[in-house]
Amino acid sequence: MTTTAEHLRYALDGRWREVKDRIRQELSVDLFKPHYTPDTAVARAKVTEQMKYMASRGAAEDAFAKGHGGNGDAGATIARIEMLAMSDLSLMVKAGVQWGLFGGAIDNLGTERHHEAYVRKAIDLDLVGCFGMTETGHGSDVQSLETTATYDPATREFVIDSPTPTARKDYIGGAAESAQVSAVFAQLITGGESQGVHCFMVPLRDEYGNDLPGIRTSDCHYKGGLPGVDNGRIQFDHVRIPRENLLNRYGDVAEDGTYTSPIDNPNRRFFTMLGTLIRGRVTVGGSAAAAARVALDIATRYALQRRQFEAPKTDDEVLIMDYLVHQRRLLPLIAKSYALQFAQNELVSDLHDLQDVEEPDGEVQRELEARAAGLKAAATWHATHAIQECREACGGAGYLAENRLIALKADTDVFTTFEGDNHVLTQLVAKHLLTEYADDIKGMSPFEWVKFATSTARERVRRSTGTETILQSLLDTRQDNEEAGSLFNRGTQAKMMEDRADYLLSTVARRLQANSKEMSAFEAFNSVQDHVLHAASAHIDRIVFESFAAGIDACPDPEAREIFGLVCDLYALSVIDADKAWYIEHRFLSMDRAKAVTAGINDRCRKLRPYAEVLVDGFGIPEQLRYAEMLHPERIPDI
Repeated sequence: MTTTAEHLRYALDGRWREVKDRIRQELSVDLFKPHYTPDTAVARAKVTEQMKYMASRGAAEDAFAKGHGGNGDAGATIARIEMLAMSDLSLMVKAGVQWGLFGGAIDNLGTERHHEAYVRKAIDLDLVGCFGMTETGHGSDVQSLETTATYDPATREFVIDSPTPTARKDYIGGAAESAQVSAVFAQLITGGESQGVHCFMVPLRDEYGNDLPGIRTSDCHYKGGLPGVDNGRIQFDHVRIPRENLLNRYGDVAEDGTYTSPIDNPNRRFFTMLGTLIRGRVTVGGSAAAAARVALDIATRYALQRRQFEAPKTDDEVLIMDYLVHQRRLLPLIAKSYALQFAQNELVSDLHDLQDVEEPDGEVQRELEARAAGLKAAATWHATHAIQECREACGGAGYLAENRLIALKADTDVFTTFEGDNHVLTQLVAKHLLTEYADDIKGMSPFEWVKFATSTARERVRRSTGTETILQSLLDTRQDNEEAGSLFNRGTQAKMMEDRADYLLSTVARRLQANSKEMSAFEAFNSVQDHVLHAASAHIDRIVFESFAAGIDACPDPEAREIFGLVCDLYALSVIDADKAWYIEHRFLSMDRAKAVTAGINDRCRKLRPYAEVLVDGFGIPEQLRYAEMLHPERIPDI
């Protein structure tokens, strides 16, 4: 008989649930048992052994297109790497670099000659690579990278060079020791003219691991976390590579130096190239969320066995999970984890389907890229907050390496920064929302513009995320009275999410329009940057909520649906509570109704307390991957 927890897990695992179940079994062997060591040599050796084991069992074949030597299952690839985060985040990052970033560059930016030369070797780890994008001077601003690739028609070669100290490739996973080749992003120069950033295959080391002529690599050594990842730096001193090493799907150079591209506009070409690498960003967000679920699983189980202080008129000490304050620390974070995973499932499914389309719709692709950026920011910030809260909730035990929380905290800390700084990504979301209808508002009055902006943004969000039908049915049932009970109405919650997101977007548009009359475009945008971030965050919250609501609607088990309903209430009210000041300031909440939000959160925490273990069971984290010693008091040695 299927348990309620299994029904929760079934819904949470989403479209690739069978893949995730298979990977749970694969990760049950001792090789993947979580471990912690600050010794980088030991940690790197362990990850290398794990990677070889995975490669020998075809773990990477899903990551590459069918015509290029793989299975072409993007969704399964992301699911696999997310699951690796439950074992060791160093392993997740190394696999993501090798088969996601390095392999993805070859797969998506290369052509047949590159697929034949590199894909099979990359899958089997016969060729270990790294992803040479970030530089000391430029990270988020990829268009301004300083590394150059100058074409020499006399020798039919590109000359790769680091012309300045800030052009050094920095923080590159695999560059310190293991990478033999790098997918290097550099300014393509031919005939004295720059054609923008392109990607090149540049050999780094010989068969003995020594740097090749003109290559200088170095080790980043100790970092805040991820000891198993050999992050390093690369500098190029006029390194010559064959013309054919240019990954030339979107731009090519003939033998005589003539540049051609199927995309004439340089900006569109650049963003099209980066857009093909979206899978890395999706994977980082999903993996951070998986790590947060591991931490919440551990902290919740600890709270269900740890006792503190006697209850009145009894000799029994109280389980710390029975204290409301502890419930409020953990249960809203569990609720957000569920919500984010439903949104992640929808994102992965849409990405998978889009990559199967020969010529994807441009608007759909841009929406997907913006959604991926927003969810990556939301999930990684959630992981940072949730894991820290879990550490504190476990007291001194949470500070011991054997209980995993400090490693999870250290390893995920950088996730808010790599694959896009979260603040930059959040602005990207807002810019997408604003530019989607920029052409349509020309000539409109301010009133017409704001009205159009609000309605169009709302319609686009629903259409692009596939929640239009379910959301409309929710809105039709909303209760807008001042009774506290209406806060548990899904339609009311949806309306409150929608009102905030629409109002913030329309007002930032209005401020931009007013400022643009007196300021440059940069100054106008910079003057409302705080408002821009707020508007984008509200949009992301709405997307996550709508995905959760749609997920509940698709769950067939009545008891699981009832629990999901309580969890969704807790998530929605927590979002409103976090921005309660805005709701009150803008008169979307009265003072009495604001108090009712707090009461509603407390009510849902109390109602979910009996299901605390069921909820973390629903995360589907195998016992061998949970592995925290404090959950096994019987193992405490006698002194």
